[in-house]
Amino acid sequence: MAVEASLEALLRRDRALTLAGLGALAVLAWLYLVHLDREMRVHADMGMASMALWDVADAGLALAMWGVMMVAMMLPATAPMVLTFTTINRKRREAGGAPHVATGIFVTGYLVVWGAFSVLAVAAQWSLQAAALLNVSTLRVTPFVGAAVVAGAGVWQLTPLKYACLARCQSPLGFLMTEWRDGPRGTLVMGLRHGLFCLGCCWVLMALLFVGGVMNLAWIAALTAFVLVEKLAPAGRSVSRASGIVLLAWAAWLTGRAL
Repeated sequence: MAVEASLEALLRRDRALTLAGLGALAVLAWLYLVHLDREMRVHADMGMASMALWDVADAGLALAMWGVMMVAMMLPATAPMVLTFTTINRKRREAGGAPHVATGIFVTGYLVVWGAFSVLAVAAQWSLQAAALLNVSTLRVTPFVGAAVVAGAGVWQLTPLKYACLARCQSPLGFLMTEWRDGPRGTLVMGLRHGLFCLGCCWVLMALLFVGGVMNLAWIAALTAFVLVEKLAPAGRSVSRASGIVLLAWAAWLTGRAL
């Protein structure tokens, strides 16, 4: 009994520390986005939205913006997976003397995947702006491009691959039991694989930022809330299916409005 009580106390402490760390990262990311939004509004002549031509510094700022957005939007949704990893990691150490592996390694692997997505997003933003398909004042794509992005997102939300990725994200215990790897390197691989499944589930939702405005905080918050509902709600697959239908209807409306 004493051993079980001690283990439960350790688990509570580990989960509390992990949740506090994830929460702190997410809050810092949101604070940065709020700060960046204010800077862009006050200093429009120096902000991202006014850049006609990019240099290395501009690309770096855009990458930082996208990277922080991904932390703010995706880290809350992965909290159940990270907490489950923390629990299993502690139990394995106590039961069989497995070596200590920091939870941060798992989170790092996850964020590396979204960092790579941020690089692609910056390239897409630059290409759209160079082709005059992105409004530099609102960071929104033109109506026809927006309709195409929304339609693509709607189709993806209805595909079996979307549901397969979502299922892996919705079952932290199932994912970790089938994907478990020992040691720091194995933990990093698990984080990367979780990130890839999460990317497969949510990349089109992140692409919708180009439709609502890349730095539209209300739109960012709405997408963040949707990702949380889709991943954490028991009826997440039904939410995905319904959202796909809504997105297709929205794409049709956008197309009609643009004609």
